[in-house]
Amino acid sequence: MSSNIIARKYYADKVDSWIGKGQIIVLTGQRRAGKSYVLKEFSERHGVEPDANMIYVNKESRLYDTIKTYADLNSYVEAHFIRGKHNYILIDEIQEIGQWEKSVRSYRIEDNTDIIITGSNSSMLSGELATLLGGRYHEIHIQPLSYDEFLVFHRLEDNDTTLWKYLNYGGLPGLAMIGLEVEEHIWGYLRDVYNSIILTDIIARHNVRNVAFLMNLVRFFADTTGKLHSVNSICKYMKNSGLDISARIIASYLDYFKEAYLISPVRRYDLHGKKILEINDKLYFGDVGLRNFVTGGGRDADIEKIIENVVYSHLLHQGYEVYVGQLQAGEIDFVCSKANERKYVQVAYMIADDATRAREFGRLESIRDNYPKYVISMTPLVVRNDSNGITHLGLREFLLNGLK
Repeated sequence: MSSNIIARKYYADKVDSWIGKGQIIVLTGQRRAGKSYVLKEFSERHGVEPDANMIYVNKESRLYDTIKTYADLNSYVEAHFIRGKHNYILIDEIQEIGQWEKSVRSYRIEDNTDIIITGSNSSMLSGELATLLGGRYHEIHIQPLSYDEFLVFHRLEDNDTTLWKYLNYGGLPGLAMIGLEVEEHIWGYLRDVYNSIILTDIIARHNVRNVAFLMNLVRFFADTTGKLHSVNSICKYMKNSGLDISARIIASYLDYFKEAYLISPVRRYDLHGKKILEINDKLYFGDVGLRNFVTGGGRDADIEKIIENVVYSHLLHQGYEVYVGQLQAGEIDFVCSKANERKYVQVAYMIADDATRAREFGRLESIRDNYPKYVISMTPLVVRNDSNGITHLGLREFLLNGLK
């Protein structure tokens, strides 16, 4: 394997576990989150197998500009397909190929063939597409680097300085080539990725006319990360700020952000009625570094929002389905579900006084069940301790070892 490729074992194992099962493997996620990297690592790792035949199409490369439709894709794959071999068909940024699902569906039924595709737009997995593929696909969502991956990619030791860099710059894998020594280079890279997402995946794809408002809306979400929002409340706020924008346009733009994986909504869960509430989502960024680029300035005033965003992202990385908990007594930051287990998580910057402790721990104590409960904070010297059945975890401990 190339010395430049560092395996993201978490995703490599996930992809490998679906090989040979007749499913189309779909890698989704935000632009530059690492989908192409996972695909390339797979190609290098499996390409050395004696019976492997790799058919690799990268729609971000000019070498594949002539592949514009499913017919073009059929012609290219057929020219490189070797019957009797284990054919791996790998297609990066497949949404750039018109009616690509027709080609993928036809090659899925070939013997000894596995197909892995990537896409930077969630609409490629619409209900209609699921019907076209006959449900024969498995989606793996690729997130930016987790903290432990960040340590490996940047060859850093786990310490307070490194954690600050992760909270500040985020986890886009491409930063490993840019380096973390020159601030101008870091923010320049993040600016370029952000502009690519906004211009290519949102403005151009959806023919957005009111670009100035769209940019203001992203900044609004960056400034209010982790706050509860509804389309109507956003509309009212904008009107009070002198921007008379319809709720329909706001809802459309929010959908565009979600489709591009720039922003992730988290639904509320009523812990008393045990049902999902239909209004007022929390919104987090797919990568906290991009969120910080949008807000600009230092991190001091934003640290609680950043920590909450990072904790949310890592809970997803741990395989949890995540909701915001709603109680009569207040809000639980995260209700985490996986298989038959449930866990409750509160996030704070510091537990520095009795009032803060009473607020963060008290809400968890008011939940009358026996599921595990956690408070995660950056309180100095706290690694892990237990109080009245609630585990207090240091942020670094959580990012390295999860909820254990």
